Amino acid sequence: MDTAALIVVLVILLALFFDFTNGFHDTANAMATPIATGALKPKVAVLLAAGLNLVGAFLSTEVAATVSGGIIQEDDSNAHLFPALIFAGLIGAITWNMLTWLLGLPSSSSHALFGGLIGATLVGAGLGGINFGIVLSKVVLPALIAPVTAGLIAYLATKLAYLITRRYDGKPDGRSGFRWGQIFTSSLVALAHGTNDAQKTMGVITLAMISVGWQAKGDHQPHVYVIIACACTIALGTYLGGWRIIRTLGRGLTDVKPAQGFAAETSTAATILASSALGFALSTTQVASGSVIGSGLGRRGSTVRWRTAGRIAIGWVLTLPAAAVVGAVAALIVRLGDGWGVLIDAILAIAIIVGLFLRSRHNAVTANNAFSEVAASGRAVEVPEAPPLTPRQARAQRARERAKAKGEGR
Repeated sequence: MDTAALIVVLVILLALFFDFTNGFHDTANAMATPIATGALKPKVAVLLAAGLNLVGAFLSTEVAATVSGGIIQEDDSNAHLFPALIFAGLIGAITWNMLTWLLGLPSSSSHALFGGLIGATLVGAGLGGINFGIVLSKVVLPALIAPVTAGLIAYLATKLAYLITRRYDGKPDGRSGFRWGQIFTSSLVALAHGTNDAQKTMGVITLAMISVGWQAKGDHQPHVYVIIACACTIALGTYLGGWRIIRTLGRGLTDVKPAQGFAAETSTAATILASSALGFALSTTQVASGSVIGSGLGRRGSTVRWRTAGRIAIGWVLTLPAAAVVGAVAALIVRLGDGWGVLIDAILAIAIIVGLFLRSRHNAVTANNAFSEVAASGRAVEVPEAPPLTPRQARAQRARERAKAKGEGR
């Protein structure tokens, strides 16, 4: 096996490991609100999310084509470098993914992947290696628009849900029937996650295969065996590794009522599925966070805790450039180390992965050291314990007061 082929094999293995980390880092977010409202038990939720991620990965390949044929531009003059640069980019993505998972910092696996690839390509191939038009239209703009859109849809859906069921306003938990609806909507979110996030790894593997001639340059659709491998890996990561975050999500989301959870999940699933069909590479974590905040604002009397919302936004902004820096350093090692650069990167990657994993075994899982972005979004909205009266309740109360006053006057 020649050097280029060996590097591609390493890229495929590392990409699948990234897919695994994506599973335990992000996919549990699909089940955050049903766990918080009691619609699903944690074990059932994780198993359901894993199975539906597996199914979702087979439904579309538009996002995979965006990654493999749009963001990175391969030039014949430096084509021999691309497998090594992809390898370096994956190191940046995995390092940032595992570090933020360990520290509980808000982050996006998707943006970590794009950041790592962009940073590595800038160092290895220069500005000409990046298709900035695709990055802007398929990554940056959706990252700005999608959470806002999801939040607006969730806000309107929550308002509508409370309006339709307003006859239960006087009961403490009269809308518990929405818990049954959450089983469907949370499942739809997990399915949507598979159609978007699993495809990013498919795109990376396809890009590596194209770079060494194992796949035609004009063919950006992943092979069936690539789809199967990525689907199974992200599902396995969801089931085996999601407990650290799923426990945090179950404790961290505050005061989420079934009607809110139903609205948030419906908004999240609709946004992700529509974006996947258009080939937009979204951060599902950001979309889910926007939906939770929007559903919180849809309840009467709620206000935004801007400090918490700002913390979430900072996490969104930092992820891509931070992963790009790590990917750039790994790519610099490749260039300076000649033939030994990839080997040095591989050793460093193993050391980082093992080190962060061992470190995680010594840390207890609490809301302080494993706090999820979606869990934090539940605290970005403050809802009073006694929401203000609806117009209908206010009219009824005034009628009672008038009747009481009239009776006392007699």
